[in-house]
Amino acid sequence: MPERRSRDTSTSLTPRAAKTARPQRPQPPFPEQHQEKPGLESKLEPRPQYEGSSYKPAGKLEGKVALVTGGDSGIGRAVAVLFAREGADVAIAYTPAEQSDAEETRDAVEKAGRRALLLPGDLKEPGFCSEIVDETAQHYGRLDVVVNNAAFQQSQQSIEEVSDEQWDTTFKTNIYAYFRVAKAALKHLKPGASIINTGSITGLRGSKNLLDYSATKGAITAFTRALAQNLAEKHIRVNCVAPGPVWTPLNPSEKSPEKTAHFGQSVPYERPAQPEEIAPAYVYFASDADSSYVTGEVLTLLGGETTGG
Repeated sequence: MPERRSRDTSTSLTPRAAKTARPQRPQPPFPEQHQEKPGLESKLEPRPQYEGSSYKPAGKLEGKVALVTGGDSGIGRAVAVLFAREGADVAIAYTPAEQSDAEETRDAVEKAGRRALLLPGDLKEPGFCSEIVDETAQHYGRLDVVVNNAAFQQSQQSIEEVSDEQWDTTFKTNIYAYFRVAKAALKHLKPGASIINTGSITGLRGSKNLLDYSATKGAITAFTRALAQNLAEKHIRVNCVAPGPVWTPLNPSEKSPEKTAHFGQSVPYERPAQPEEIAPAYVYFASDADSSYVTGEVLTLLGGETTGG
């Protein structure tokens, strides 16, 4: 009789399958930790996943130039890296305290074969908002995509604890800067260009301990839809990505160690998103090939929840 070959029932992956396997995502509880604002990604444990190891670029942004505020870490870093992998040169704005994170982002962009321009400063200052736009356009000779992403967040138990100073800081960072950067960019943007704003599920639902932050994120939603109408004749698209919980330095710099340890556990996926899971939405909105007929949209990424409002 011919020799019977036993069937291999092992779960080991072939080399090809190993390359396409889904990355493992960190699950809470995380180590209890806290950082002083603004927080550094290099000190966050576990480190956020931003490189998009399973992402397959297709040259969707070849030859384009993008400006990303808050591009040193978190969602902004992942966006900068995926934009670079899609062929774009990037400029990133950040606060001087985040210099080390910004340099790591620059290295990741250059590893992807593109150029990165670092722009440290304070987005609460009107002049800086104009400077980063003009410097990006001058340095690269064009500007095609603007990503308004930088944010300030500070939870408080009651409205009485929200000071006028905190309210001003949150609004000047989270919505004034979005308006100023978009306004300054218009003279450089051509038909087919894209403005992408970072909103939040808190802007659609509210959050009892994030009164000022939720208010600014709600304003970003309205600003996105209004500006999309305003710029439709110019064929400049304006959209918004509104995530749920995302694992970034914003969390340990704003929450108690105990709450940080369980961050994101309440959503159906029972974990926060990793930045690389959010960044492809920005690629979609930035790509005129993918979303040339899409403007004024708010895309919610909620880890299994099905309603944004």
